[in-house]
Amino acid sequence: MALPKAKEDALAARLAALSLPAAKGWLAAARSDALARLTAMGLPARRDEYWRYTDPASLNATEVPVAHRFDASDEAAPFDGMDRLKIVFVDGIFDPAASDDLSLAGVTIERLAQVGGTDIHWAQGTYGVLEARGQTPVARPFAALNSAFATDGVLIHVTGKAARPVSLVYVHESETSDAILHHCVKLEAGAELTLLENGPAAARFSKVLEVEIADGASFHHIRLQGRDHERRAVTHVFARLGAKSQMRSFTLTANGRLTRNEAVIELTGDEGRAHVAGATVGDGEFHHDDTVFITHAAVACESRQVFKKVLMNGATGVFQGKILVKPGAQKTDGYQISQSLLLDEDSQFLAKPELEIYADDVKCSHGSTSGAIDETALFYLQSRGVPRRTAQALLVLAFLAEAIQEIADEDIAEDIRARLEGWLERHGKKGTA
Repeated sequence: MALPKAKEDALAARLAALSLPAAKGWLAAARSDALARLTAMGLPARRDEYWRYTDPASLNATEVPVAHRFDASDEAAPFDGMDRLKIVFVDGIFDPAASDDLSLAGVTIERLAQVGGTDIHWAQGTYGVLEARGQTPVARPFAALNSAFATDGVLIHVTGKAARPVSLVYVHESETSDAILHHCVKLEAGAELTLLENGPAAARFSKVLEVEIADGASFHHIRLQGRDHERRAVTHVFARLGAKSQMRSFTLTANGRLTRNEAVIELTGDEGRAHVAGATVGDGEFHHDDTVFITHAAVACESRQVFKKVLMNGATGVFQGKILVKPGAQKTDGYQISQSLLLDEDSQFLAKPELEIYADDVKCSHGSTSGAIDETALFYLQSRGVPRRTAQALLVLAFLAEAIQEIADEDIAEDIRARLEGWLERHGKKGTA
């Protein structure tokens, strides 16, 4: 079927501004396949069902909207106190001087830019493969564009329990940088890895993370999206879980002009567990979109979607979440909750929760709420001598607590609580973040 003229023109303009990175062998084939997928579907438009709440115009644009760098020197960099293996990208370009040696027991780490010319590599069974599976039943054009044009990324093969977390740090320097990174992670049976991500990355950032989790393996993912006010980002996580495997993914987002985070997860082995959570705080010209699709295709699997957003001064939050239970996926336990706390009458929260179930022995639920601070609870705290601003911050933190509880590492959870307290303190004073 031919693309509508508007989509065809938008795609042609975007592709004209890009060039395919040099590649041979398996990577060249993967890029070619991704480009074919993108050409067939075109770039998203506001009329598309899953983009009606989020305007993709600035993500489609050939010129990158300017995003000024933001000075965050008033607080310690995330994860600085942890023993971790650090890999740094500056505007999407690997920085060897700021990065650690890539050697880690039980883990092999390589850069996409360095191994893309090989004929055979384990990543050829992952790169673009999970992304392609995730294009059905909902098209995800920016993920296909990423697979075709990503300039670099890391390929992580985990064969045992990683001795320390792998930490990806994204630094933003150029006000018009347009970074495209693609990461692949493969955990063999019984392996375990914690992956940390933080930083604003670029003026406009596209990232895909594909994760293959074999039987009995565990993957922990914690992401802090940077404080730059004007940055734009579209990210995707594609994951496939085997039997008795588990995945936990948590994202904290503070600031940013536009952020779209998509997660597409398949539970393909019995007794798998997938938890995806997010805590978001936004002020003013801020638009944040979480779009999640979890497929249960095996018996006795568990999934959790827990998303909380705190919005003020006209900020917008979006949640689109779906649980699909396929025939035969009996004893499914699926839970989905999306809630927003609106601190003024100008902010808004748009939600589209969905359940699609083709099995009869399941336990699935979803809920979505939007409301203001509980004035009774606020009055109670003030009557006990707590200043109003402090009382409001306490209630906001209590609201976000369910999402933060999805973090398995209590030290990281406590650090995130402290960062949220700092954000609330700055915004409570009507200052900048």
